[in-house]
Amino acid sequence: MARPLLKWAGGKRQLLPTLRDYYPVQYRRYIEPFFGSGAVFFDLYASGRLSDRQAWLVDDNADLVGCYRMLMLRTDDVIAELRKLAAGHQRRGSDFYYLVRDRRFNRLRRRSTTYTPALAAMLIYLNRTGFNGLFRLNKSGDFNVPAGRYVNPRILDETHLAQVATALRSPGVTLHHGSFDDALGQAGAGDFVYCDPPYAPLSRTASFAHYTAKGFGPIDQRRLQRGLIDAANRGAQVVLSNSSSPDIERLYSTPEALRAGLRIERVMARRAINSRADSRGFITELVITNVPQRRQSPMLRSSLKAVRLPRRA
Repeated sequence: MARPLLKWAGGKRQLLPTLRDYYPVQYRRYIEPFFGSGAVFFDLYASGRLSDRQAWLVDDNADLVGCYRMLMLRTDDVIAELRKLAAGHQRRGSDFYYLVRDRRFNRLRRRSTTYTPALAAMLIYLNRTGFNGLFRLNKSGDFNVPAGRYVNPRILDETHLAQVATALRSPGVTLHHGSFDDALGQAGAGDFVYCDPPYAPLSRTASFAHYTAKGFGPIDQRRLQRGLIDAANRGAQVVLSNSSSPDIERLYSTPEALRAGLRIERVMARRAINSRADSRGFITELVITNVPQRRQSPMLRSSLKAVRLPRRA
């Protein structure tokens, strides 16, 4: 059964039991403008909800899209390259990680205009062995995530890699490098749109926007709001995940958002990426949607027994 290829900041595997309550029953095309780890796509694929439907997967991270494309088109070559990297890591550990990161991956990225199987394998390797699976670039455009503290990371899983490649090669699936504006601009009646953007920070010192190359600030959040409202007004069924930031609540409580049929639902999610282990745990997040909720998920019900969700005036 296909599951996400990469660990990705903000990945939605933990939230899937809740998000499934908002999957529409009827739609012809699935659009994901912030593909990332693709947790929702792989969940829809594994459950058969994409059978005889199209899927348009979009992300503005060129490395991410390049890696997926190489795995799709040259699966055996990527696996062969990753096998070498796994052997090197087993011999040298974190020393090998920094060798690959600084002397191979970043150098080859600077020279190459297109992704190669070697680059794809190195990105998968760095993702599996780097700190918290982060993707982060410095001001020079180089990948600079430090090595993670893993005793025995699972770097090579040939069966899983083949399953991911098969899912991405499925009829009707299109992978596109581009902006979320492009995807939302073409969404309308018959489409199911799921957006998982970089979350709005809950405070000035708690931003998740920096794992994208360009960042994702308030102006981008407003562009996204406008695009979702327009898509909903054209008949698209939309679902958005975001933080419980007051700014996000205000954006989706406007008269325009309400007229488009959007509503805010509060859900519980597990915070998985934090430099401090004691800061990981359940937090309140928002789901903004015009899709009727079919039922309350077991995850949400059990969470509500232990945590009372705050309500804002």
